Amino acid sequence: MFNWITDRFYRFPIVPVVRLSGIIAAGGRFGARGLSLDALSAVLNKAFGTKGAKAVALAINSPGGSPVQSALIAKRIRLLAKEKNIPVIAFVEDVAASGGYWLACAADEIVADPASIVGSIGVVSASFGFQDLIARIGVERRVHTSGERKAMLDPFRPEDPNDVERLKVLQTEIHGDFKTWVRERRGLRLKGSDDALFSGEFWTGRRALEFGLIDSLGDLRSILQARYGQKVRLPVVAARRSFLARFGLGTRFDELGSTTLAAIEERQIWQRFGL
Repeated sequence: MFNWITDRFYRFPIVPVVRLSGIIAAGGRFGARGLSLDALSAVLNKAFGTKGAKAVALAINSPGGSPVQSALIAKRIRLLAKEKNIPVIAFVEDVAASGGYWLACAADEIVADPASIVGSIGVVSASFGFQDLIARIGVERRVHTSGERKAMLDPFRPEDPNDVERLKVLQTEIHGDFKTWVRERRGLRLKGSDDALFSGEFWTGRRALEFGLIDSLGDLRSILQARYGQKVRLPVVAARRSFLARFGLGTRFDELGSTTLAAIEERQIWQRFGL
């Protein structure tokens, strides 16, 4: 109520903040910590629909994930920005790598901390091979398919060079889309060869600035106060969570196994960047 009254009579500048924090994945794979278009659609609509908004700020802290969801979220941000004619500013916190950087490029301007991790413009696929393990414990693998590539990259069979080659073709296509998006959004601001920029390497915010991957160094509050005044309001726009979810509860017993595996996978993705 107090915020409504101050907005009504004092008309302080307002910049809604959308937090894009977590692994990017479809559905509820990583629970409330995951990012997907489905989970963010209402949040983005609300942020861009804020009356009198001077801009929309994206607070990004993501090591990446699904290229499809990254593209869908980024396209939705651009669509709303154009529709509402509102500038978008991305602020990188710990990391905006891979899909996280894909999201950052949806902004008109990218700001990072000197120690932020930025980049990793590439595609990765990781799995395990268990064929020796199941042979050792006496388990016979039986797979029946219609279609010679249906069981491609089965982790319980020896790796097939033809399968690996097919996977690399898919990765090259996705990597090409990623590079096209970065070039489209960053344009002449990019500095450096394609071999350096698009190798999958990642850098600190300070080095990313030299490559033109970001526009400046700083933090969200300082930059926005300097630009819009000390009285600027920065409301965080977030999805509503159930009462139990706010305390980390509400997971069904039969979901504990998948939730635990997702947590382990999530931890491994963050650790790629030393986090």
